[in-house]
Amino acid sequence: MDGLLTPRESAEFIAENSRDVFIDGGGVRRVAELLLAKAAGPELRVGAWKALHELNPKAADEAAVNWVFVTDTLNFSFWSESDEHRCLVGYGGKTYSGYWSLCAAVNRALDEGIPITSASYYATVTLDEVRHILRSDTDVPMPLIEERHRILNETGKILLEKFEGSFLNCVRKSDKSAQKLLHLVVESFPSYRDVTQFEGKRISFYKRAQILVADTWSVLEGKGDGCFKDISRITMFADYRLPQVLVYLGALKYSDELLEKLLKVWNIDIVGNHTIWTSSFQSLIIK
Repeated sequence: MDGLLTPRESAEFIAENSRDVFIDGGGVRRVAELLLAKAAGPELRVGAWKALHELNPKAADEAAVNWVFVTDTLNFSFWSESDEHRCLVGYGGKTYSGYWSLCAAVNRALDEGIPITSASYYATVTLDEVRHILRSDTDVPMPLIEERHRILNETGKILLEKFEGSFLNCVRKSDKSAQKLLHLVVESFPSYRDVTQFEGKRISFYKRAQILVADTWSVLEGKGDGCFKDISRITMFADYRLPQVLVYLGALKYSDELLEKLLKVWNIDIVGNHTIWTSSFQSLIIK
C-alpha cells in the first residue's frame, strides 16, 4: 500500500503532530519498569497465552489456529451503555462479558455441533444462524450482529478462495515472518484494514490484524509455522483500555480541552470502567 505509514510509523507521526495527547518520558519509564518486572515471571512468556483464560484453545493445531482467526475477526465492539445492561453468555457454568462472551459463544456453538470455525460454514452462514450462535443470555444482544454476519460471509469466502479454507495456509505463506503475515492479512481481508487520514498522511493502526498475528504466534507457542523471527516488530495494540491505563500510570497526558470533553461533555471516567468516547480526530491521537 504505497504512501501508507505502518503502525509504528503512524504512532511516531501522530505523536509528533498531536495537539491534545502527549507522551511523558517519566511515565513511560515507570511503565517500562513495571513490564520489566513482569518479564521475569511467567505472565509474559509465549506459553502464558493458553493459561491466560480457560476459553482459549489448549492445542497447537490447525483447528486452534482457525478458532483464533474467527474470534479475532469478530473481536470488535463489545461496549455497553452500562455494566447493569450488557450482553452476557453463559458457558461451562460461568458467565462471560465483553470479548470473552464472544469466545464463550464460539465454544458453545462448537459443543452444539455448529462448525463456526470452518470457513465452508461461515462463508454462507445466515443472519438468523449468526443471531443464534452469538445469542445473549440477557435481553441485551451482542452488538453489531448484522456487521458480524457480513464480515463472516466475506472473510469465509476469501479464506476459501485464497487459502483453501484454512488460516493456517495463510500463516504458512508468511515464511515465519510476523510482518509478512500482518501485510498478508490486511491485503487479503478488508475488515482488518483500519486505515485513515491524519494531517495529510495515510496512517494505519492494524489493531485486530496485529492481535491476530500475536494470537497465532501464541497458540502455536512460537514453534513450527508460528516461529515468527520478527515477532518483536508487532506494536502495542490500539485497544480502548490502553489509553486509560497509560493515563493512569502517567505515560500519557491529555490537553485541558480534551480532558474537559472526556470528563464533562461525554461524562467519561478516563481511569475507570468505561470506554473512552471521542470525536474522530481526537480518537486518533488517543490511539
